Amino acid sequence: MLDLGTESRFDQYDIAMDKPPPLVPRRLRFGVPERIAADGAVLLALDEPAVRSAAARFREAGVESVAVAFLHSYVNPAHERAAAEILRAEMPGVSLSLSSEVSPEMREYERFSTTAANAYVQPIVASYLLRLDRRLAELGFRCPLFLMLSSGGLTTVETAARFPVRLVESGPAGGAIFAAGVATELGIARMLALDVGGTTAKICFIDDGKPQRSQGFEVARMHRFRKGSGLPLRIPVVEMVEIGAGGGSIAHLDTVGRLMVGPHSAGSEPGPACYGRGGEKPTVTDGDLVLGRIDPGSFAGGTFRLDTDAAETALGVLGNDTAGMLALGVSEIVDETMASAARVHAVEQGTSVEERVLVAFGGAAPLHAARIAEKLGIERVIVPRSAGVGSAVGFLRAPIAYEIARSLHQSISAIDFQALNAMLTRMSEEAHAIVARGDPVAEGIETRTAFARYRGQGYEIPVDIPVRALAPDDRDLLLAAFEAVYRAQYGGVVSALPVEILTWRVSVSTGARAEPGAVEPAETRIVMPERWRRVLDPACGEALSYGQLRRTDLRPGDRIKGPALIVEDETTTVISPSFDAAIDARGYIVLTRKSTEGGMGP
Repeated sequence: MLDLGTESRFDQYDIAMDKPPPLVPRRLRFGVPERIAADGAVLLALDEPAVRSAAARFREAGVESVAVAFLHSYVNPAHERAAAEILRAEMPGVSLSLSSEVSPEMREYERFSTTAANAYVQPIVASYLLRLDRRLAELGFRCPLFLMLSSGGLTTVETAARFPVRLVESGPAGGAIFAAGVATELGIARMLALDVGGTTAKICFIDDGKPQRSQGFEVARMHRFRKGSGLPLRIPVVEMVEIGAGGGSIAHLDTVGRLMVGPHSAGSEPGPACYGRGGEKPTVTDGDLVLGRIDPGSFAGGTFRLDTDAAETALGVLGNDTAGMLALGVSEIVDETMASAARVHAVEQGTSVEERVLVAFGGAAPLHAARIAEKLGIERVIVPRSAGVGSAVGFLRAPIAYEIARSLHQSISAIDFQALNAMLTRMSEEAHAIVARGDPVAEGIETRTAFARYRGQGYEIPVDIPVRALAPDDRDLLLAAFEAVYRAQYGGVVSALPVEILTWRVSVSTGARAEPGAVEPAETRIVMPERWRRVLDPACGEALSYGQLRRTDLRPGDRIKGPALIVEDETTTVISPSFDAAIDARGYIVLTRKSTEGGMGP
């Protein structure tokens, strides 16, 4: 199964297409006789001697971690659990990952792949986390240690050590939680979150204060940003689009001489050429420095000075134009790449970007947010406090949470409500118990979701369902909820086809940690910069005078006319000539597109 996958090709026309190799080599993959039917009935008992034989071969090979995945174990896990007991007896101390626990959902390839990935990292991650927890206790820490999940919630060391595959996208998830908190504070119903770091840019839509979520993710892509070219993980994650466009992304010429940016990155060592640490390849940061957006003496709080000459030399390999024009090309390509990704993602989600508010965080996002907003037709951009370390702030704001999904294939017209309610109750009790380990006092907030589709379709859409026992009278409610979501995403419904639900999800959360309210400033003032910098503007291709201010010198109520730069230790916010800015009650920088009359006035 790990080799066959879904038998789909992510590039139908590439005869030399490479697929990612399975994490478990063929010589260590053993089948054992057993079979449970799709309805949970036992068709063939587990061959226990075959399991012991496999354990013996594992011992000979020095195996420390084993994944157990049987065909229909998501319905009836009895055989997987019996196999696990035999493996524990035959291989004392072995790490075990059961597909019925790691990812108890339909679609065996995704479930097997997820379980193999969990087994792949479990010994290392579990050992590290337990050592870390123990060492913190020895140092005198009495507070509990939590870890961020890919779904945007916190969990305990025990749960993270058991299911480390759920940590795979924890860093970006922290950024999404940070942006969602900003949306809630400011009452923004529709937000586009832009997180640009050193290597990648990530885009996430946030609606009504909640980031969009998905039930799947890919790792180890053969083509880094090509969907379908990686190993699938069936875990709850924050829905994000990732682009190879960060501050360290390398600019280069392709085989026909076109200027390209990414996906390769200079990393932190040696880093961009301007860092003076041995890097020679031109990067986005080198381009921003040459354009004048970054003050070489204020970078990273002035801890080290950037080398403008090195950046210009690196950019020179891209062509015979001036370093400034080459830097403009690099900047425009990376900005258009991010804008295009946002447009495509909006189309895929059945939404649009023009009416959204852009929130920018990460070290590089405030440098590019205004230009991206211009390209997308967005009227307002927000750069929160601590934008350069937004993901870390998101960790502090995240709730303790856990999600459980189970597959129970039911047509809405023929749901077995007794079986369904029993399953949902078990899921609810398990999720509440896990959350209670992290916070025994807080009352968990529960939500439930059904993943439904028309019969014959290949993929499902999430539909919110009531947090209570369901009854036959709820069939119409479930159908109406599905049709409302389907119509919103696809523009209509297919009344002639029956609707079926494949997977049910229960989420329990303690609730996000809200920031305290802020009082609007009593007075405003127009702030005039004391310093000015020449900055090449991509919209006109000319060098303009940008005012330069320190963020620490600004206070709520201050207003800044664009073009300007607001410098802080972690990043710089570029206010393009199309925008003016103001500092709101929370100290956030709010960029607003100028009116045709010329902006904020005198």
